[in-house]
Amino acid sequence: MARRMIVVTGGAGFIGSNVVARLSAEDRRDVVVCDRLEDAASGKWKNLAKHRLADFWQPEELFEKLERHADRVEAVVHMGAISATTEPDADLILRTNFSLSRDLWDWCALRDARLIYASSAATYGDGEEGFDDDDDLESLSALRPLNAYGWSKFLFDQYAVRQAEEGHAPSQWAGLKFFNVYGPNEGHKGTMKSVVAQIWPKVAAGEPVTLFRSHNPDYPDGGQMRDFVYVDDVVDVIAWLLERPEVSGIFNAGSGTARSFLDLANATFAAAGVAPAVEYVDTPESIRDKYQYFTEARMDRLREAGFPGQSTPLEEGVRRYVQDFLMTADPYR
Repeated sequence: MARRMIVVTGGAGFIGSNVVARLSAEDRRDVVVCDRLEDAASGKWKNLAKHRLADFWQPEELFEKLERHADRVEAVVHMGAISATTEPDADLILRTNFSLSRDLWDWCALRDARLIYASSAATYGDGEEGFDDDDDLESLSALRPLNAYGWSKFLFDQYAVRQAEEGHAPSQWAGLKFFNVYGPNEGHKGTMKSVVAQIWPKVAAGEPVTLFRSHNPDYPDGGQMRDFVYVDDVVDVIAWLLERPEVSGIFNAGSGTARSFLDLANATFAAAGVAPAVEYVDTPESIRDKYQYFTEARMDRLREAGFPGQSTPLEEGVRRYVQDFLMTADPYR
C-alpha cells in the first residue's frame, strides 16, 4: 500500500523547510515540496539538502500533481506566499497569497485532504483591535491591515471562515497567524530576514549594530516591542495539528510575550560572547506611518484547543540559533 503524502508548498523557504525537516525526520509519510529554488547562489536549495524528499514539484504543476496523487494526499501544508511586506505589485500579491490559497482550499475540500496554511500577524494592522485570534467573521472583518501583504492574508482568512460556515471546507483546516519568527534557513530572504540574522555579521565581527530609533514617545529607542518566536515552536504547532485532525480554526502562532528589539540584539551579542554595542538610526519615512510599536500574540485559543507545547524563551532561542547554526560552517538545518 502506498504511503500517505504531505505536500509542503513553499517547502524550500524559511518556515516551510523547517516543517520539511521535522516531517522527514519522522519518516511516517512521504514529504513532497512545491516551490521555486530561484538562483542557486541564493543557497535556498541548501534548506532542503539534508532531508529526504519523495518528490519536488514546480508551482505551475501543483494542481496537476495533486490530482494525480489525490488518493495519497493526506494534507497540504501551505507555506508558499509572497511574504515581503514591501512588495509593490499588489496584483502579484493577491494572485499568490489569495487566489492560489483559495484554489488549494477548494481542492482539499473536494478531495478530502486537510489544509494547514500560513496566515500572518500582519492581518492585525496597527494592533488597535488587539491581537486576539477570534476567528468569527465579525472579529476578522474588524481588522485593518496596513499593507497589501497583510490584506491578502486577511482576505483569505475571511474566505476560509465563510466557506467553513457554509459547509464547504476541508475535513481539517487551520490558519496560523505567524508573528516574528526567527531561526535557521532564512539566509535567502535578504532584507526580510529576522533581525537576528540581519545583525549577525556585525555581531560576529564585534562591531556595533543598528536599530531603528523610536518616533513614539511611549517607547524608548530600541524599546519597540515584538512577539519574537523561535521557528521550532511554530513547527511544533504544525506537527501537533497534523496529529489532531479534529482541530480546525485560525490560531496565533507566537510566543505570547512581547520583547524589545534591544532585548533581541543583546541576546544575540550574549550568545556570541561579545559585548553589546548598539547604535540608532531614524526609521525610514517610507514605512514610518505603517510601523508597529507593539505586537503580542494571545495564545489562549490554541491552549484551549489542547496544544501542550511551551514557547522557547527569547534568550534560549537566540542562543540555539546563533551557536547551533549561525556560528557554524554549515548554518543550514
